Amino acid sequence: MQICKWAIASLPICRFAYLSHYLYKMRHLILLFSFFAISASAQVERLEKLLSAIPDLTYKKIDTPPGYESAYVLKIKQPLDHNDPSKGSFYQKVYLSHKGFDKHMVMDTRGYMAKNNAIFELTGFLGANQLEIEHRFYGESVPDSLDYRYLSMKQVCADLHHVNEIFKKIYTGKWISTGRSKGGMTTTYYRYFYPKDVDAGVAYVAPISQGLPDKRIFRFFDTVGTADCRAKIRDFQVRMLKERDKTIPMLKAYAEKKNLKFTTLTLDQVWEYSLMEFEFSFWQHSCKCEEIPGNDVPLEKAAAYIIEGSYPEFYADDALASSLVTHYLHVTELGYYGFETSKFKGLIKALPADSFPLATFIPKGMKTVYDPTLSRKVAEWVDKEARNHIFIYGMLDPWTAAGAPPSKKTNSVWILMKDKHHKNALIANMTAEEKKRFSDALEGWLK
Repeated sequence: MQICKWAIASLPICRFAYLSHYLYKMRHLILLFSFFAISASAQVERLEKLLSAIPDLTYKKIDTPPGYESAYVLKIKQPLDHNDPSKGSFYQKVYLSHKGFDKHMVMDTRGYMAKNNAIFELTGFLGANQLEIEHRFYGESVPDSLDYRYLSMKQVCADLHHVNEIFKKIYTGKWISTGRSKGGMTTTYYRYFYPKDVDAGVAYVAPISQGLPDKRIFRFFDTVGTADCRAKIRDFQVRMLKERDKTIPMLKAYAEKKNLKFTTLTLDQVWEYSLMEFEFSFWQHSCKCEEIPGNDVPLEKAAAYIIEGSYPEFYADDALASSLVTHYLHVTELGYYGFETSKFKGLIKALPADSFPLATFIPKGMKTVYDPTLSRKVAEWVDKEARNHIFIYGMLDPWTAAGAPPSKKTNSVWILMKDKHHKNALIANMTAEEKKRFSDALEGWLK
């Protein structure tokens, strides 16, 4: 073969030798690909046998995400009351994305329903398997009759623990729990109740609220962003309240066009709630001061900024009913935010102007009692005991004010991202220094 390097064009035997060498290499490549295909097929067959052997679990194969070997939607039987299984049960929906038995497993602890099988950012970052777990009493994870006595964070976290116990027998890599917003809160509470279930946790933009309402958010609104932007928000709210006689008929016309029903709240209440919510939602999701209509913008166009921005739709009957599970957890255990209406005395007519109306709504006749004991215990645990936990926050996000304050008493890590809000506080948007701190911490904990 060495001589053929100099005489490939003139020696037919050289061309034959190269052809033979090429076919030899191709044969080995084909054998290698065949080995991996057989190996992947064997993994899937083994996994399905293991799933079939698990009591009170059903599975259905679904489309496989890119880079994975297989994926399934599971239904796992859970007791309504983990302290007394005789009280009844329900089936919890879980998505499983399988990459390899010895690879890390990420538990995506959803704060709400799980609509589809979506690979979480952290999962992709780690190249891990994933369990996407729908929250108790959301989506398809509901009993025949919903009994709110069994809706508590202790029961929610016991659901997650049961899922963990099942799959720890199958997946031998390191385990990480994660979630975003209310899902990040869920993953933090889960680690409080079951600190040995996973090797690390990553909570994105997760509030650990302290109060109903959590007044730390009021102080946040006094300092976030620039003074000019804060003034523009205030001026817009004041203008919309002053012009209510003209703007509420616009809201009524929009509701009729969209077939929105407002019987739980009056249109006056909806308008005032929408304007109070605007400040929170602006900093949570947008932060684009240039988009806020100034006083020179015609009233109809300015009002449309609120009306067509979906703010009033949150207060429609259907939306309030579908949010009841969320609101119940917040007003009984988790805490939530409210509105500082006293800043608008003389302009507020439908809401209390001398208290803090909440951004939660419970039907009349449904008795609830707020008990802050658990949220205080979790906050204290984060401050003094939580290990191998990362909190990611955007510094423009109001939930950061209601989040877990950084502590130097444990090895946990806080990534506080400048100029980021609730939607874009992500690993992908970290600075090089932030990403290094994040990666170094995780790599050390997952060795």
